[in-house]
Amino acid sequence: MKNLKTEIKWALIFVAMQLTWFVLEKLTGLHGENIDQHYIFTNFVAVFAFVVYALAFLDKRKNDLGGKMTYWQGLKTGLWISLFVTILTPLTQYLVSYWISPEYFPNMIAHSVEKGEMNQEEAEAYFNFENYLFQSVVFAPIAGIVTSTIVAIFTRKK
Repeated sequence: MKNLKTEIKWALIFVAMQLTWFVLEKLTGLHGENIDQHYIFTNFVAVFAFVVYALAFLDKRKNDLGGKMTYWQGLKTGLWISLFVTILTPLTQYLVSYWISPEYFPNMIAHSVEKGEMNQEEAEAYFNFENYLFQSVVFAPIAGIVTSTIVAIFTRKK
């Protein structure tokens, strides 16, 4: 295994970006009074995810690879970052669920039931830490792989 300091650094930056995003969602009321708009705005975090990955790839290219990077080197960088982010996902989900926004699940349950989207039992089964943890651990590597395959195209340089 070669030097992975850059990938670990950017995985930590990615996690910091995610946590900052969740704090901003909470501060803007998307976990409370504006929860009905959460499903729209939460997806914009993908823009920042692409930016973080692009900056990571450019950092890797410049500082570790002498200014050159093949598609495969970029993809490997992204896969490592994705692995480290996935490993940190349980901690990230715990911090969001129990420290940053513990009211999110009760608010989403109430909102979903009020809007008739789910009954109480369905909402409670869906909006809880265990389910979100499972979804996050599955989604993190998938999103990381997709992001890496795209960003590697634009950051390669001969």
